[in-house]
Amino acid sequence: MSYRSEYQRSIEQPARFWAEQANALPWYKFPQDILTQDNEGNYHWFEDGEMNTAYMAVDYHVDNGRGNQPAIIYDSPVTNAKSVLTYKQLQQQVALFAGVLKARGVTKGDRVVVYMPMINEAVIAMLAVARLGAIHSVVFGGFAPHELAVRIEDAAPKVIVTASCGIEVAKVIEYKPLVDEAIALSAHKPDCCIVLQRPQARAEMHSTIDVDWTTAMADARPAGCVAVKGTDPLYILYTSGTTGKPKGVVRENGGHAVALKYSMSAVYNMQPGDVFWAASDVGWVVGHSYIVYGPLLHGCTTVIYEGKPVRTPDAGAFWRMVEEYKVKALFAAPTAFRAIRKEDPQASELNKYDISSLSTIFMAGERLDPPTYLWTAEKTAKSIVDHWWQTETGWAICANPMGIEEMPAKPGSSTFPTPGFNVKILDPRGNELPPGHQGAVAIKLPMPPGCLATIWGDFERFKSGYLKDFPGYYCSGDGGYIDDDGYVYIMGRTDDVINVAGHRLSTGEMEEIIAAHDAIAECTVIGVHCPLKGQTPVGLVLLKDGVAIDEDTLQAELIAMVRKEIGPIACFNRAVVVPRLPKTRSGKILRKLLRQIAANQEVAVPSTIDDPGSVAEIEAIMQAQGLVNDIATETQ
Repeated sequence: MSYRSEYQRSIEQPARFWAEQANALPWYKFPQDILTQDNEGNYHWFEDGEMNTAYMAVDYHVDNGRGNQPAIIYDSPVTNAKSVLTYKQLQQQVALFAGVLKARGVTKGDRVVVYMPMINEAVIAMLAVARLGAIHSVVFGGFAPHELAVRIEDAAPKVIVTASCGIEVAKVIEYKPLVDEAIALSAHKPDCCIVLQRPQARAEMHSTIDVDWTTAMADARPAGCVAVKGTDPLYILYTSGTTGKPKGVVRENGGHAVALKYSMSAVYNMQPGDVFWAASDVGWVVGHSYIVYGPLLHGCTTVIYEGKPVRTPDAGAFWRMVEEYKVKALFAAPTAFRAIRKEDPQASELNKYDISSLSTIFMAGERLDPPTYLWTAEKTAKSIVDHWWQTETGWAICANPMGIEEMPAKPGSSTFPTPGFNVKILDPRGNELPPGHQGAVAIKLPMPPGCLATIWGDFERFKSGYLKDFPGYYCSGDGGYIDDDGYVYIMGRTDDVINVAGHRLSTGEMEEIIAAHDAIAECTVIGVHCPLKGQTPVGLVLLKDGVAIDEDTLQAELIAMVRKEIGPIACFNRAVVVPRLPKTRSGKILRKLLRQIAANQEVAVPSTIDDPGSVAEIEAIMQAQGLVNDIATETQ
């Protein structure tokens, strides 16, 4: 079937289309109410279906003869440890840990916070919670105590599951003191804290609620799968909110399983038994969807990697993994490949490995700039897929549908809307814009299965944050356009637009041009106040390792490039070389923070920042360069 006919069916007959996809999963009771609306007008999928996600992802494969197939490959260059868990072994571990949780009072609907590094036990804990019909909330390991406390208070978990430590490239981060402090800060107190002791740092077990993972597992009795409704929550995943209070995105069991199962074939072109590697973390949405649930629901082998794209030990780390485990599809953020390109621009490390098993490289999480796209495509000779999605949607809104029909790629575009996502470009009044015109990217309701159902404990925040701006649509918060061929271009958040002399210009477009310069490893563009034009763009650029270029020469070349591609209207006349850019742990440049510095506003440092010291460093540079003043305007 062609992409266009598949997409058309999904939009014109959504209930029928998704009922067909639901047939690929082993329900306890197949749903009859495929698509419903509640009293608030909110849409739900598979409301009367009965199921268990952990059964679908693990037990079903054991019951159908795949018990000896590897389910999880664990590779940890930071600890020099490797292991393989078969589906049968995974089932045994999940059932036992579900028994541990059950013995401590966890039942259907209870919440369990998981605060762990990238190890098998993190996945086991998630699946064990799902096995009991409970709700997990995974928090990225190493989050500061205040941020963890906020999430504990909001989710009100009965149990916290953690490890004694996480391991970065050159340091060990002790988790237990962070958890203890978070519990002390939180108004809600869990009944129990289960701790996995790792040899790199053993935790002090001093509280009456502390339980040792290994001891508890030795004493546990396996617990069975608990049936839930299709609309019962599977997990809460917190994402940054504009108010500073994180938003707990709620994912429902039925739609989540159907969407991810479908996406593994339609988007990623995977077959049961293939090896799929999402080089992310279980604390992020990519980890939930494509380290844990998507591959396992589809009967694939998934990879848990406790390492980095570079310096564990070198820029060949990804390619070594592909060769060693015969990875068919690799999924990572563009920042990972920029890091590899920066340290190994000629891809000499890549040439040491056989990556013939690799079919496709998928990138998401931030805008994939064409230079990174083109470098990765040239050096690997693989298909590169830029796909766009959000924590809220849980899977790709737009992608090149590799399992339906591979479409010609256009660098800078995330290709076409995925079946189920009715993507429109709207003006501020909610009118649909013609091809080529930039506006707000919105999705006409109903959203397909797998997208957020609400915000945990705050339906009004869900409505005001996503449904209010354009009635009848989900507002993505991103800006972009659709070209004459139907290709979707995401140009960044709608606040990444600057107004230069009355002209609205995308900083993403300027970043694309600057990043194409041979000397540039990474860059960002922000708008600063100009008394004549309102705002003018300024580029903050990071040079590739080993590159030496006069800053005045570089600036002149970048100005000429932007002038050539956009024209004098861009008014781009300033580029500043910086040693690093402030980023989140998942690699996103903190553009809003940079705009706040430029505007001399109070800087809101998000909990997801990778290195807080980078803020003071960049602030000092911007001050010294005269990029901070009292009348600078934040681009909103």
